[in-house]
Amino acid sequence: MSEMAENAGRLASAVGIPVIADADTGYGNELNVTRTVRAYESKGVAGLHIEDQDFPKKCGHLDNKTIIPLDDYLPKIRAAVAARRDPDFLIIARTDSRAVVGFEEAVMRMNAALAAGADMAFLEAPQTMAEIEAVPRLVKGPCLLNVVSGGKTPLRDLSQAERLGFKLAILPGLLFQTAVASFDAVLADVKAKRQHPDMKVSIREKFRRMGSDDWDPLRERFREPSAAERAKLAKNRAKDAAE
Repeated sequence: MSEMAENAGRLASAVGIPVIADADTGYGNELNVTRTVRAYESKGVAGLHIEDQDFPKKCGHLDNKTIIPLDDYLPKIRAAVAARRDPDFLIIARTDSRAVVGFEEAVMRMNAALAAGADMAFLEAPQTMAEIEAVPRLVKGPCLLNVVSGGKTPLRDLSQAERLGFKLAILPGLLFQTAVASFDAVLADVKAKRQHPDMKVSIREKFRRMGSDDWDPLRERFREPSAAERAKLAKNRAKDAAE
């Protein structure tokens, strides 16, 4: 949990938009969930989702998952809601039960989690367009859609998801998967040609993306006293001279 919270905090500090983070199962029972919510919130994260898988958990689009009883899951949601200090901190309830016990059970679990205080429902991996369309209709609250490349959910069009009534979509692994393909391609190019490739991005632009436009001015900013500091020094000198 602490590693995930630290990583989420680094992401939150690097961007100017809200960050929603995966909190897996909450890393234990409702006691662990309480600690998880407080840790994530303290790192500047805007919200998290907690799922009903059992240990060891898997990606929601992989097979052979197991889930915990609803009577064990709902206390986690209640604990998460009670643990947050900021009422705007988003508690998203996620169920992986579609693949284990079916779509109707997944809908029932999401409605129960919303009744327990969750702000949003995340029914993981609906498997047909009919199921996708049914989620916002049958779940009695805001719904999240997980858009996974190569996953079990056959919808990639975010505008269509919005028209169906989903309030939020996440695209997990999008940048990481894109980066992996780029890493493989550039390394293969170096190996084949035995030369440094044209990076198409200048060194200056690379550093700018890392925040150099904010940091570079600090090199000189504090070399000279501010106007307020100069005025205070002058006032102190005049006072000393008078005495």
